[in-house]
Amino acid sequence: MKTSDFYFDLPEELIAQKPCTERGNDRLMLLGRESGAVEHHVMADLPSLIDDGTLMVFNNSRVRRSRCYGIRILDGGQDGREQEFMFLNQTGPEGDSWNTMVKGAKKVKPGACYRFPDGSEGEILEDAGNAGTEFRTIRFPFRLTEDWFEWNGHIPLPPYIRREDSDIDSERYQTVYAKETGSAACPTAGLHFTEEMLSLLRAKGVELEWLTLHVGLGTFLPVRVDDIEEHKMHEEVYTVPYDVADRINKARADGRKILAVGTTSVRTLESASDENGIVRGGTGRTSIFMYPGYRFKVVDQMFTNFHTPESTLIMLVSAFAGRENILGAYKAAVQERYRFFSYGDAMLIK
Repeated sequence: MKTSDFYFDLPEELIAQKPCTERGNDRLMLLGRESGAVEHHVMADLPSLIDDGTLMVFNNSRVRRSRCYGIRILDGGQDGREQEFMFLNQTGPEGDSWNTMVKGAKKVKPGACYRFPDGSEGEILEDAGNAGTEFRTIRFPFRLTEDWFEWNGHIPLPPYIRREDSDIDSERYQTVYAKETGSAACPTAGLHFTEEMLSLLRAKGVELEWLTLHVGLGTFLPVRVDDIEEHKMHEEVYTVPYDVADRINKARADGRKILAVGTTSVRTLESASDENGIVRGGTGRTSIFMYPGYRFKVVDQMFTNFHTPESTLIMLVSAFAGRENILGAYKAAVQERYRFFSYGDAMLIK
């Protein structure tokens, strides 16, 4: 299949630039996985749309303040231009070297040093594997901690949100259940859930479980090839607690539905399971790429956002519900003026 097969027209004004006034007040589209039928709801309707006994799986990864700005240190100690770095993951056990995605990476050469707001300095390493790409490895004379990111970093809003991050993003670009810090982007399907909604779901008899996948390039790097089968996903780290895996397997054995909240939960469950759909607990890495033709082994239903054209995410939901059904639902969403992407509205596929 071609990347262009997953294109759709989207008016720019429908790309949500900020969250709705109050968390949980978004619109919700219900899409029939087999029929393609569309119904229009609001998030408050969600408990009534979920079958009794359903087990819902959420990703509790917390967004790191991973967008950092350093000033180039020139010869003689003078300051040069500002450079943006997106810190992705540690590259070694010492915690002093990090893989980063860099704007204008061609100008960021090995040996260059950058000073960050707290006065700390990092040096760009010689890295043949990253030469000519947008990635660079930067090393500091000490181990970076989460306190360092809290002091020096910004919330990593996606590029289609055309504004700087603000205080509201510190709260609203995290899920209410975010716990394990490590993501370079938010698992945004979870942004629609409030503590009150979680309580309502429990009261209905819905079982809630949490796993962790730290969102990185595997989730948000664009597809840059014409033939989607040539796209290579970057690895992301996930953890499924052993007791959670046991409860998911029991629910499946009992014939109960598994509803994954967000594409990251879907990717984790499908990566952590064997060919029979038995979920294995533990920590692993996944580069799974799901597009039409993929056979789902664990997930029966999905709660998700509206995704960008030609992305791996719209390919994943197309694998789940059919490309024609998804594109038809997206066309209806545009006609009904739904809000799209990270801070936008939601879709339940069942």
